[in-house]
Amino acid sequence: MSNMKLGVVGGMGPMATSMFFERIIKKTMATKDQEHMDMVILNHATMPDRTEAIITGNDALFLSHIEHDFKMLEMMDVAYIAIPCNTSHFFMEEMIKLTHIPIINMVEETAKEIKVRYGVGKKVGILATNGTIQTGTYERACLNHGLLFEKPSPADQETVMKIIYDIKSDLPIEKEQLEQIIMKMVTVNQCDCVILACTELSLIKLKKDVARFCVDAMDVLVERAIVYSGKQLKP
Repeated sequence: MSNMKLGVVGGMGPMATSMFFERIIKKTMATKDQEHMDMVILNHATMPDRTEAIITGNDALFLSHIEHDFKMLEMMDVAYIAIPCNTSHFFMEEMIKLTHIPIINMVEETAKEIKVRYGVGKKVGILATNGTIQTGTYERACLNHGLLFEKPSPADQETVMKIIYDIKSDLPIEKEQLEQIIMKMVTVNQCDCVILACTELSLIKLKKDVARFCVDAMDVLVERAIVYSGKQLKP
């Protein structure tokens, strides 16, 4: 079976990148080291804040940093690039122009996965950073795939954003608050599923009866990265 090298632009944040790597290893069908995929991980922790770049409109700094990373990955001869950061996908059109290597689009792939799993016309809740919410990154992907969408109330969005940045700051979090917001979207807003559309949210171990309503965008990226790299998924 072919083994294509995967390039990862990580560090947004570092814990999420570590989790992404771990999930790839756990999800790859392999009985020895040599059956795992080759990966180049750039843990670019000093990458400028993505939400800030979106809200201020000052994207030049972010794009110059990521272009440098793409050049490094091109020198390493990777076949695909994965970016385990949902917010950065707002810049996908610009990023595609900066490299000849295909970038796996986590947002598009997640919307596709939901359409396959749940069907067209279903309602999807979106939990993400203010940057992702304000720019409608996931909303557009949902509409492209015939899905309806729902955003949290402003107060709930504030709570979600606080949880995301508390994780980045290594502060204790109230996971029950996140679980309540998810269940509110399912019961009150009648969402068929809720996207964990920020890789920090992937780090929270939700109760099973809450997790079953969630589609984790990071998990979708993990699975696509494995398949595109010529490996098999563990059942």
